[in-house]
Amino acid sequence: MPLANSPTTYGGVTKFLHWLTALLIFTVIPLGIVAYDMPYDTPEDLARKAQLFSLHKTVGVSILLTALVRIAWALTQPKPTPLHPERRLETLAAETVHWLLYGSLVLVPLTGWIQHSATTGFAPIWWPFGQSLPFVPKDDDVAGTFAALHTIFERVLVVSLLLHIAGAIKHAVIDRDATLRRMLPGRVQVSAPVHPHRLATPITAALAVWALAIGIGGGLGLFAAKAQAVQVAELQEVVSDWQVTEGEIALTVTQFGSPVTGRFADWTAAITFDDPDAPGPAGDVTVEIAIGSLTLGSVTDQAMGPDFFDATAHPTATYAAELFKVTDGYEARGTLTLKGTSLPVSFPFSLAFAEDGTATMSAQLTLQRLDFGIGANMGDESALKFPVEVALSLTASRPASE
Repeated sequence: MPLANSPTTYGGVTKFLHWLTALLIFTVIPLGIVAYDMPYDTPEDLARKAQLFSLHKTVGVSILLTALVRIAWALTQPKPTPLHPERRLETLAAETVHWLLYGSLVLVPLTGWIQHSATTGFAPIWWPFGQSLPFVPKDDDVAGTFAALHTIFERVLVVSLLLHIAGAIKHAVIDRDATLRRMLPGRVQVSAPVHPHRLATPITAALAVWALAIGIGGGLGLFAAKAQAVQVAELQEVVSDWQVTEGEIALTVTQFGSPVTGRFADWTAAITFDDPDAPGPAGDVTVEIAIGSLTLGSVTDQAMGPDFFDATAHPTATYAAELFKVTDGYEARGTLTLKGTSLPVSFPFSLAFAEDGTATMSAQLTLQRLDFGIGANMGDESALKFPVEVALSLTASRPASE
């Protein structure tokens, strides 16, 4: 069997790439369906779910690379002539489906990879493929957009694949011609006049199908942001000696060996502070955090569940502390109440004053999740490490006295 195509038959390389692609497609689709439907109630469930998603993503990237090789090879080869060029509508439909398949084999895994790159945490792509793509930021909106596109293009791929298979069966069973046989292993003799392939019309038709699919996906709300899984607690506005003008409360967990960083979008801080000349009491602070405002990459919904923050039953966390000036800086000594558990938490912090009177504070501390019953069902660190790194920063100013 020759490796290269002829004007009437496919060569060995084209056949190999065709059936390798088919094998990968029929592997990746069931993997995605099963992984998506799997529960993650226990560490074992979560580990299996992550493993299947990792395999799904890795096979998907393999499809992308295979498709690029296949397209590059096809550009160097003659495409065998259609066996029934007189059936113009049927030939146009077949050509359009082929272009839909080629495009979808690139678009589906590429949009999935971009979604993965824009998402923080959960189910890495296995070696040797990288986790990130150039120019793709870690951004929930980007991840959501490309997740929708991935779903839309996947549907186009499945429909195109079904039409392609139906056409092959028709040629084999009804027409009884060599259309399917010339893609099977072995040498096939085909006697047919060489007929040029149309390009503009089927490519235009394929582009129209993708545009229509994107429009339908938008109409079905696939691009809409997902509703918050839990109700975010409304925090009361605080009256404070110092008013916070900007700041961030971030936390980093380690899941399956990879750091996942999240942030609370809604929190308040009531601060009383006077910088003493010598070490001693300096003021106090009360911080209230809306737990439901946390975004934690791909595991946000899981983090809100009863096994973790249980945001429905415990919508807020509170840290009340006294502030002290110490020999080498400043220190907060207080109590953190989280998920119904109150424990003493103290940590040093840095403080800098600007000429305009604003103060900038930053701190880092480590909490142990099991101390607060977070992920108590994950009693070992195989899926989720015990330490949780917390980073605090804020800028505050004291209103001018009237």
